[in-house]
Amino acid sequence: MAGEDCIFCQIVAGEVPANIVESDERTVTFMDIRPATRGHVLVIPRRHSRDLLEVADEDLRACMAAARRAAARARDRLGADGVNLLNSSGGAAWQTVFHFHVHVIPRYEDDPLRLPWTPEPGDDEEISAAADVLRG
Repeated sequence: MAGEDCIFCQIVAGEVPANIVESDERTVTFMDIRPATRGHVLVIPRRHSRDLLEVADEDLRACMAAARRAAARARDRLGADGVNLLNSSGGAAWQTVFHFHVHVIPRYEDDPLRLPWTPEPGDDEEISAAADVLRG
């Protein structure tokens, strides 16, 4: 879906307007148009890749470095009390734009944003069984 079919590729090419916060030779950081909190940005590689499993290692490193810079700006300039980084890889994980991206979501003590699940202790046997499969 690279090129004209990908909205993020269009942003990189300057064909679609975006509030760009930062860009470099590998990444573009821009404001999310459906922000979870004040200052929510997206960090994308300039080169198209569908998701976390396809993004080139050097682009992934560059995106994470840009995400860290964006997190620091949110803390220093917007007064964020914390930051969530979020990547969704695949439709079942809520990915809606199939160009790798990282959400940098500033968090504030009084913001209403809540995770979609409440962490609770898991089944020890199932955790161990899954670990065995992942190791194999």
